[in-house]
Amino acid sequence: MSFVLAAIASAALAQPEWQALEAPILTDHVQLTKPDLFIKAGEAYFAPDGSRIVFQATPVPPLGQEPTPHYEMFVSFIGRNFPDNPETLTGLTSRIIQVSQPGSANTCGWFHPLDSDIVLFGSTILPPMAPDRAGYQRDSGRYRWQFPAETEIVAGSINLGKNNQPNTDSFEQQPITAPLFIEPGYSAEGSWSPDGKFVLYTWVNPETGDADIYLRQPDTGYVTPIVEAEGYDGGPFFSPDGHWITYRSDRKGNNLLQIFIAELSFDDLGRPDGIKREIQLTDNDFVNWGPFWHPSGAFLIYSTNEAAPETHNYEVFAIDARAVTDNPRRLRLTHAEGFDGLPVFNADGSMMMWTSQRGPALSADERPSSQVWLARFNFEAFIAQFSAVDTEEASTDAHP
Repeated sequence: MSFVLAAIASAALAQPEWQALEAPILTDHVQLTKPDLFIKAGEAYFAPDGSRIVFQATPVPPLGQEPTPHYEMFVSFIGRNFPDNPETLTGLTSRIIQVSQPGSANTCGWFHPLDSDIVLFGSTILPPMAPDRAGYQRDSGRYRWQFPAETEIVAGSINLGKNNQPNTDSFEQQPITAPLFIEPGYSAEGSWSPDGKFVLYTWVNPETGDADIYLRQPDTGYVTPIVEAEGYDGGPFFSPDGHWITYRSDRKGNNLLQIFIAELSFDDLGRPDGIKREIQLTDNDFVNWGPFWHPSGAFLIYSTNEAAPETHNYEVFAIDARAVTDNPRRLRLTHAEGFDGLPVFNADGSMMMWTSQRGPALSADERPSSQVWLARFNFEAFIAQFSAVDTEEASTDAHP
C-alpha cells in the first residue's frame, strides 16, 4: 500500500518537460477546450476585457453521426475558481455559445475593441456549395486552409450573460449571419483597428486567385488595398497604436510563409490608404506564420517550424519588431511535442493563448488533438531572456 501511495505522490509531483522548459516566461498552463466536446479547436482570440474568447472548433457529433466537415465558431467565458480564488483559471465555463450558422464554414474570429459583446468572423453563412478554391497549403501537406468563394465577414452582438451564469445546453445557438459588406470572392482573416473604425482583412480576387490585404470602413463604404504583392498575403493585424500592421506572405510562391510588418500611410481624413514602408522580419527556408503583436508593440509572437523542420513540428517564437536588422532577435517560447501555433496576447499582455497538441492522446494510435491552451505570460522574465539573445547589431532606425 505504501508503494502505491508513493507512486501516486510521485506522479502528482511530476510535471511535463515542456512545463519546465517554458517557465518562467509561460506558467500556470490551462487547457481551455477539451476533446470530450471538440474533436479539434483552435485560432482563439481574447475579448478586449479578457473575460471571454472566440474560437473555431469541430464539435464532437452525437453518437452515430459524422462530424461537420467545416469549423464552427464559438464564444465562451474563461472559467475562474469562484468564489475561492478568482485568479485561478479553470478552462471554459459551461456556457459555450455557437455563433456560426450550423453547416457553414467559418474561420478567423475577432472581438470589437470597444464592445466585448460584438464579434466578427469569416463565414459562408450557408453550407458552401461551390468547390473550394485551392488555398494555402503548409509544407507538410497535412495542414491547409481553403478559400470558399462564398465566405463573407459577418458581425453581430451576442448575449453571454454573466460569467458564472449556468447553461443547461451543451451549445446555445446565437448564429450571426449579417455580412459587414458583400463582395465577390473569399473575404476573411479580418480584424478591427484599435479604434473600431476599420476592418483589415484578406480578399481573394476571384479572377486571379491572388490573396491580398484590404482595409474597409464599413460605416462609409471606404475600401482600399493595403498589400498587393504577388502571392498570398494574409492574416493581418493592426499594431496596438494602429499605425502599423503585421501579416504573413508567400512572396516566392514556395509555400514558405514569411513574417512582415508595414507602416501605414493615411489620407487627409485620417484613413489608412496604403503603406509607407514594408519590413520583412523573417527570410529563411521555414514556414513562419500567425504573427501577433505584444501590447507594447516591441515584439511579435508567431509560429514556425524552424526548430524541427524535418518533423514539421511548429513552435511559438518571439521576434523583435522595432530595431531594423537583417537578423532580428528571436526567442523560442514553447517546447512541446506536436503543433504549437496561432499565439495571441490578451489586452495587457499578461496571458498568452495558442493552439497546441500537447494534451493527452485519446488512444495510443493517435496523437493529441489540437486544442486551445492558455498560460500566464511573465513580461519581466521574457525581457531578461530576450535581451540575452545573441544577434547582429541592430541599426538605429527604430519603429514602430
